[in-house]
Amino acid sequence: MAPPRSLAGAAIAATAAAIILSCLFYRRKCARLAARVRELEASLAVTAEKAAAERRGRVRAQQSLRALSQLEPGSDEARPTKAAASASYPLVPIGTVESCFSTRNGTPRQPLVVTLARATLVLDPARVPAAALEGLASYSHCWILYVFHLNTDLDKLWKDPARSKLKAKVRVPRLKGGKMGVLATRSPHRPNPIGLSVAKVEAVNGHTLLLSGVDLVDGTPVLDIKPYLPYSDSVKGAAVPSWLEVDGALAVESVHFSEHFISALSTCWMHVQQMSLYASADEFQDLIKQALSWDIRSISQRNRPHQVSVEADANGHCGEDTDDDHHHRDTGRYGVVYHLHLEGIDVSYRIDQGSNIFVEDATLLPDAVQKRHGYLAWRDKLGSSVL
Repeated sequence: MAPPRSLAGAAIAATAAAIILSCLFYRRKCARLAARVRELEASLAVTAEKAAAERRGRVRAQQSLRALSQLEPGSDEARPTKAAASASYPLVPIGTVESCFSTRNGTPRQPLVVTLARATLVLDPARVPAAALEGLASYSHCWILYVFHLNTDLDKLWKDPARSKLKAKVRVPRLKGGKMGVLATRSPHRPNPIGLSVAKVEAVNGHTLLLSGVDLVDGTPVLDIKPYLPYSDSVKGAAVPSWLEVDGALAVESVHFSEHFISALSTCWMHVQQMSLYASADEFQDLIKQALSWDIRSISQRNRPHQVSVEADANGHCGEDTDDDHHHRDTGRYGVVYHLHLEGIDVSYRIDQGSNIFVEDATLLPDAVQKRHGYLAWRDKLGSSVL
């Protein structure tokens, strides 16, 4: 039997050997890890350098393409134009307008002219969270920036800009066909088809706004919303040209409704009231009266009301072959019959030489798009207030 001291010494020696062995293994592991870290750092540095080189290459390529696209066409010398410093800024709509006006014709030429003109602005939840509208209901009015999406020059302007030529002057309704510089008017045919309108904020609900006094056609893409600030947006003593100061230049003498129209409207109203922005057929009739209180006809229609070339469209209506292709007219027994499309209803009317309007009939539009946000959806949100 070994002495106790010998056993204790052997145990200590074994423990020391185990510790030394563990230290050797730990050092080797640390060395391997340190080598791996150095390899990863070197690989990261190489990758970063490649990414930087690719980025520099893309920037140089973009600069070269921009310079080439801005050279004067047909020039033997590669001389940059004055627009060489210009850039392109693509904009994406944040929402869409659901308006009482189905077509361009009949949509007011300016905002707040037809106070009963209503629309809902439905924002895209993927682009604009509901929280972005917080506080907007405290303002009475807001600015709407939008695209003139029914502009007849839009395809050429965006898809083939080389073929699109800016018309420096446009015909002005108040000048009875006289022309004015396009940038001195609010014509939709602009260098960039962007519109600016002020509207009354009636209510806000989630991603949707209820507006009134609008001059926006159904389906208008909206780019931005800004609150109206009276202290800065209303300029005291602001001047306008004399041709804009003529009172009642486009006002009509009177608007009359036939008994047949009132009966026909009652029938149509049963089909559209659930999705309409109006509480009753009487209120909708008030909208028609407001909209027709201003002569909504184009200049050519006012100057040559009986010189019309008509052709039946898919709905059996007759349309004039002019720039106002949405203003349908028929040549009937009593002369020219005009058509105004509101809330899915086709309102037909005549106008005599004394600017007296006679509203004759109302029929449902078969292809009318029913709204998702009608008056009933807003009634509780509006509370005791009446639109």
